[in-house]
Amino acid sequence: MLTLLLIVPLIGSLLLLPFSSNGQEETNSQKRRMRQIALATSLVNLIISLVLWIQFDSSTSQYQFVTDIARELGSNSLSLNIGVDSLSIYFVLLTTFITPICILSNWEDINVNFKYFLISFLVLETLQIGLFVSLDLLVFYIFFESVLIPLFLIIGIWGSGLARVRASFMLFLYTLFGSLWMLLAIVVMAYNYGSTDLQFIQWAGEISLESQKWLWLAFFISFAFKTPLFPVHIWLSWAHTSAPLGGSIILAAVILKLATYGFLRILIPIFPDATHFYSPLVQTLAVITLVYASLATLRQTDLKGVVALSSVCHMAVVILGLFSNTLAGIEGSILLSIAHGFVSPALFLCVGGILYHRFHTRTINYYRGIALAMPVFTIMFFLFTLFNMGVPLSLNFLGEFLSLSGIFQKSPIIGVLGSTGIFFSACYSIWMYNRISYGSYSKYLPVTSDISRREFMLLFTLLIPTVALGIFPNTILNTLHLSVTTLLYQV
Repeated sequence: MLTLLLIVPLIGSLLLLPFSSNGQEETNSQKRRMRQIALATSLVNLIISLVLWIQFDSSTSQYQFVTDIARELGSNSLSLNIGVDSLSIYFVLLTTFITPICILSNWEDINVNFKYFLISFLVLETLQIGLFVSLDLLVFYIFFESVLIPLFLIIGIWGSGLARVRASFMLFLYTLFGSLWMLLAIVVMAYNYGSTDLQFIQWAGEISLESQKWLWLAFFISFAFKTPLFPVHIWLSWAHTSAPLGGSIILAAVILKLATYGFLRILIPIFPDATHFYSPLVQTLAVITLVYASLATLRQTDLKGVVALSSVCHMAVVILGLFSNTLAGIEGSILLSIAHGFVSPALFLCVGGILYHRFHTRTINYYRGIALAMPVFTIMFFLFTLFNMGVPLSLNFLGEFLSLSGIFQKSPIIGVLGSTGIFFSACYSIWMYNRISYGSYSKYLPVTSDISRREFMLLFTLLIPTVALGIFPNTILNTLHLSVTTLLYQV
């Protein structure tokens, strides 16, 4: 089943390769067929992941559906184990859920090398799923780095603005530099243990505190770049503002969660003593990131820049929950990661898709009175703005509440400072929504139609799980308890 999740997008990519562009009419016809193949491939993968979730046994914390891909492909000299537990299954589901939305979001926008645009997203889906299901540190690193290649192409080739090439290089070089430290740590662990298998390392015996500290720092530097935390967050706003809509969606929904998963899978369970030792440092960095990014968001004039920096704020709250060493905090951080994977793409659809495609500007000062021309859009935009603020009945509220309550149990001061993010998110979210939606209609904007059926269905598709899981969070929490409990360490 897991092997299918990795292979199906690659099969879809191969089906797209024979297409070529010879004439305008044929090009339009081919584009339609390419869209259908890419969308069908991503939907098949979503169905497979849902079947996997239905068959998943939540009464155990062990890895399930464990498969050796190399042996299945006929190799006797290599071993490549994959599997899922309750910590990874929801990230896999999030990836397969978001990929069709990425394809649909740029349904008619890309006119150059459209075939390779779709192939990039399908390959990216395989690489992301591969990271979430890998049970080997070296394979984890390979997938962790490999996602940079399609992202680099998506931003550099199909991005917007004169700075897209610079943004793609910033994304690539920043995260590549950080990941080199993780590679060094993996080499050291392979030398000491004779293996990079995650399960073997976890049960092989305790690592000395001094060794844990150095290895922990190497992994943390890599994950800090990807989260991102202050002061290595600069690449994110550049990448978001220059990326095409689908690139911004996948970047916010899944790519920012790779580091979160790395903390859960590697840092906390393998280096518990070092995690406890460095927790005050991480919490301080998270609070600084939260306050700094919130204040920077208030000063933004680019619509995608506001949503991008708000993502940094939410990921800082996720980090606070992860390093609280409490059941509520860690489970809340996972909930908030999933919620952010729904709400942030919806906001990018609103500001980087619907508004930008109609008015061809993302400068906030040009917008005013959109509610007069686009009432349905205004309602959807209002709902997702509220969710981004973490109002009750949304999954964001539960994730933030549990994360902050978990860190408050550990350190009331850090908990109070982290709670300022709620106030800041209300400030910049309400300011952006009010500035765009109300007042007299802007003289700089032409009168346009409301959202299309495709745009409405995309937003509605993201609205349903945000509200449904916000009302019934035990759908996720009941399966997390056992696995999260094994992450808690004794001090």
